[in-house]
Amino acid sequence: MCTSVASRPDADARRLQPLAWLTMALSVETESHIYRALRTASGAAAHLVALGFTIFVAVLARPGSSLFSWHPMLMSLAFSFLMTEALLVFSPESSLLRSLSRKGRARCHWVLQLLALLCALLGLGLVILHKEQLGKAHLATWHGRAGLIAVLWAGLQCSGGVGLLYPKLLPRWPLAKLKLYHATSGLVGYLLGSASLLLGMCSLWFTATVTGGVWYLAVLCPVITSLVIMSQVSNAYLYRKRIQP
Repeated sequence: MCTSVASRPDADARRLQPLAWLTMALSVETESHIYRALRTASGAAAHLVALGFTIFVAVLARPGSSLFSWHPMLMSLAFSFLMTEALLVFSPESSLLRSLSRKGRARCHWVLQLLALLCALLGLGLVILHKEQLGKAHLATWHGRAGLIAVLWAGLQCSGGVGLLYPKLLPRWPLAKLKLYHATSGLVGYLLGSASLLLGMCSLWFTATVTGGVWYLAVLCPVITSLVIMSQVSNAYLYRKRIQP
């Protein structure tokens, strides 16, 4: 009698184990669905914010109205729209090119990054020419210095991407490490570009036209895209690489 009574809790526990595992599995699956939904929503927000901010700056600058007017438009196109799209290409939840193969998305990434670099170089050259015409000093503001560093970093980043396109050029470097370094460097470059945009919105040209709540909304744009890109890159690529043996 004692044995049967003592064994009853153990039997009940064994019957409850499948139910506990099922509950845990459903909980994990639900959290996974919620997590993917949040990442998809944040990626969609990044697409819309990057495009909206670029259009806003273009309307504000009215490209063609002056030599300087091309500078803010080209820089926002490079660092806000093209670079954001280039990085989101690889996102499993937010990419607009999910139907393409990994190789096809890599080519699109390279094209977008190259276009971003060309726009940034052209924007930098035009503002240098504008300052020369006015006799103003170069790199006299934090915005100018940050912008120069961001453009140079973008150039180095594109050069580093050649090693991924043609890994035989760097036979001593494992491809996995090259991808990790390229992703990390690309994230730093993107943040530098976003910092340059933020500093540009503190310039006299921008604050003379955009004030009040609109200014704060404009400032939020590169902040939002930077947070999304940081999350997408670190979780979808860097974290996975870090936990691999």
